[in-house]
Amino acid sequence: MKKTLLALVIFLGLAPTTKAQVITCVPCDQLSMVVNVGSDTTSLSIYHAGQYLTHPQEHNIFSWEFTDNQGNIIFKDTIVDDSDCNFSHNFPITDTMNVTVYLRNDSANLDSWYINQGLTANGNSINCLFEDKIYWMTGEYPSGTPWGRWEFVAGDYSNPGVDLNVILAVDDFTYQKKELVKIVDILGRETSFKNNHILFYIYSDGSTERKYISK
Repeated sequence: MKKTLLALVIFLGLAPTTKAQVITCVPCDQLSMVVNVGSDTTSLSIYHAGQYLTHPQEHNIFSWEFTDNQGNIIFKDTIVDDSDCNFSHNFPITDTMNVTVYLRNDSANLDSWYINQGLTANGNSINCLFEDKIYWMTGEYPSGTPWGRWEFVAGDYSNPGVDLNVILAVDDFTYQKKELVKIVDILGRETSFKNNHILFYIYSDGSTERKYISK
């Protein structure tokens, strides 16, 4: 009997323990980004708060794209499980740079947040788009020494994301032809077609297309 108990204790001690995976996050419009200290005229480092506010972190995918005002790509990268995007460049500091980042995490959803807010959970995964511009801000210290740094046009942490999960109620599922229902901008406002803007085309079958036409 003692040998049996000892064997059971050893087995339980060696048996692997399973830790529940934590799934937490906040809505897209409560996430943002900031230019890191240390960025200069030939290098840029941008931090995204989504990495530390969306779990499981190892499933966070950030698709970054930096372009000039003509739509030419300066830098692009897809980064997994990291809050920072860093790169060197020769972009003129007299121009503004467009910054677009798409955060997706198919393992995280807002159900816990919705329930905590007394709302109905919907099971949507994290699917956020962020868009802003940065420019080289200059100034002068009281001593008279000039300074400069990259800054968001909207200001650090003032560039909230847009949730790309679109729930479209379709009463009649007998439609055979996909028809355009409406066009919305990144803030979810209905709009008409515009060049040089990210727009979302919502169709009668519930599908959504992101379009950007440069002209």
